[in-house]
Amino acid sequence: MAQPLGFIQMNTHPAADPVAATAPGIEPAEFKHRRARLMAALTDTDVAIVPGASIRYRNRDTEYPFRQDSDFYYLTGFEEPDSVVVLAPGAEQAAVLFCPARDPAREQWTGERLGPERAPQTLGFDAAFPNSELDEVLPRLLDGRWRVYTALGENPEFDQRLIACASTARARGAATGACEFQPLQRLLHEQRLIKSPAEQRLMAAAGAITARAHMDAMQRCRPGWSETQLEAVLVHAFMQAGARAPAYPSIVAGGRNACVMHYVRNDSVLRDGDMVLIDAGCELQHYASDVTRTFPVNGTYTPRQRELYDLVLASQAAALEAAVPGAPCTAPQDASTRVLAQGLIDLGLLEGGIDETLETETYQRFTVHRCSHWLGIDVHDVGEYRRDGEWRDLQPGMVLTIEPGLYIPDGPEFDDIDEAWRGMGVRIEDDVLIEESGNRVLTDAVPKAAQDIEALMRA
Repeated sequence: MAQPLGFIQMNTHPAADPVAATAPGIEPAEFKHRRARLMAALTDTDVAIVPGASIRYRNRDTEYPFRQDSDFYYLTGFEEPDSVVVLAPGAEQAAVLFCPARDPAREQWTGERLGPERAPQTLGFDAAFPNSELDEVLPRLLDGRWRVYTALGENPEFDQRLIACASTARARGAATGACEFQPLQRLLHEQRLIKSPAEQRLMAAAGAITARAHMDAMQRCRPGWSETQLEAVLVHAFMQAGARAPAYPSIVAGGRNACVMHYVRNDSVLRDGDMVLIDAGCELQHYASDVTRTFPVNGTYTPRQRELYDLVLASQAAALEAAVPGAPCTAPQDASTRVLAQGLIDLGLLEGGIDETLETETYQRFTVHRCSHWLGIDVHDVGEYRRDGEWRDLQPGMVLTIEPGLYIPDGPEFDDIDEAWRGMGVRIEDDVLIEESGNRVLTDAVPKAAQDIEALMRA
């Protein structure tokens, strides 16, 4: 049922786990600094407008758990629904928040609200208004502003309100008002791509919680369990440590289910002799972790499983070695692909030499997905991979996943492959922070060498 909505992101969850208990939240001063950085990229005739998320209903009067819009949260740290932030550089009221008005009767049901009266002092805004006054106040804030930076198309209902406010501003006569709309994403998402020290600490804490959850799952796993039971182990570990929810629907895929990239049914029985692939991560104070491990249900890899697993592990090691500042963001992918392609040749799953295999890309039937993606407030986080048509270089402060995989489905399209290999899928994924001197794996607490996994499962 409906649960109280906190008014600012803080580390307020009671947690027995020392990792979560010592993980500092993002302070209001950092959110204020983020707004200032964005406004510094604008001119005095520009304005940036970012709406927050609204409550969505699962059925009738039962709400989905509320989760704030990522861009809005990045700029405000504010978790109440139906709010809007307006940033107008050069104005006396440069940072303005629209948020729900306080209503004691309503707050008895939904929890205490911050309200526009307390927002300026608590959150560092220059002014705040009830969100019911948006249509009246926003046209005034648009006076003298030529360009409006916003994410048109992502929230069609708000787009219509914004266009109407811009029309009202233009209709006022002498004052210039909002004649041009520009996408905000490139400016804001470029800023989000480089993580601050506080963000890095929070993501390291999320990674440590997720690592512990994966280890719990390895130790609890046994033949005859359902994938659902193993998922419950993960969710319990997340919440016990203070992470309120998974960062994305957990994948617990036993046997051939591991060959489905986003398998989330998680309702099959785990069979003796199969492997199980778990792709799961917690979200801690809005920041995601994303980890995958593949291990034997009974605690011991078969020879064929071990060969495939060790190949993927070697490819991940090559990708990690390539993930250094100054290298193209494609370097981990290229390094991983070369190792996987050569390994597939060595195992007899591909024919020909390595150069021919890389040129013809025949390895792709086994690999399916790329090796990396950005990670942050979103699991597949924002930020361009190309700049001006060129792959961008890795920079300190970027966080990305390294997740090579091999998949051999048990279907007619793989009839040419020895049956002993079919029905296996292996993926190994860690979260990696690029640093000045190289990189740091934020999730290295969970074992990934086959012998270490087997030892943990025996224990």
